[in-house]
Amino acid sequence: MIYKVFYQETADRSPRREQTKAIYIDIDADQELEGRIKARKLVEEKTNYNIEWIELLSEKHLEYEKETGVFSLTEL
Repeated sequence: MIYKVFYQETADRSPRREQTKAIYIDIDADQELEGRIKARKLVEEKTNYNIEWIELLSEKHLEYEKETGVFSLTEL
């Protein structure tokens, strides 16, 4: 399952919408909630990011992300 994680680069400052970034993570999970939990844990352990939202990408959404040239899986 591919998850899109929206984040701020640091948890030290107040979040600003204009500074929100995203990474894509491939998580092995049986259910969406389990995948979200694993994704959050992984990002929190490996980075200092302030996570705003984690979203499971549908097949159509994933295809759109790939077409726009924004998509790239992140290895943490």
